Amino acid sequence: MIPVVFYKCLSEDTRLKCLLLITLKGELCVCDLISALQLSQPKVSRHLAELRKCGILSDQRRGKWVFYQLNQALPNWSLEVLKLTAKDNIQYLRDCLTHLETVKQLDHCC
Repeated sequence: MIPVVFYKCLSEDTRLKCLLLITLKGELCVCDLISALQLSQPKVSRHLAELRKCGILSDQRRGKWVFYQLNQALPNWSLEVLKLTAKDNIQYLRDCLTHLETVKQLDHCC
């Protein structure tokens, strides 16, 4: 992966939050991200498609749900950037994590 492509993909707030949430949780489905980000399904799906196109995310369909995880082929340097950014910026993700935990507790998602 070319660094400029990686950083361009991270340069949009919704994409960055999706990536950091997936980094923290290991895997999330579209409905998880919709709830966490409080955004519409088309908007979240559009950003996830862009992250797949960049090669940062991979996806797996399970029934009617699509689950996203970090691409296993990502170079170590890019994984470290994502892990450190997620770990050191919990405040940036606080509201998203709260929304995500709420929906998980209510079991309203996949």
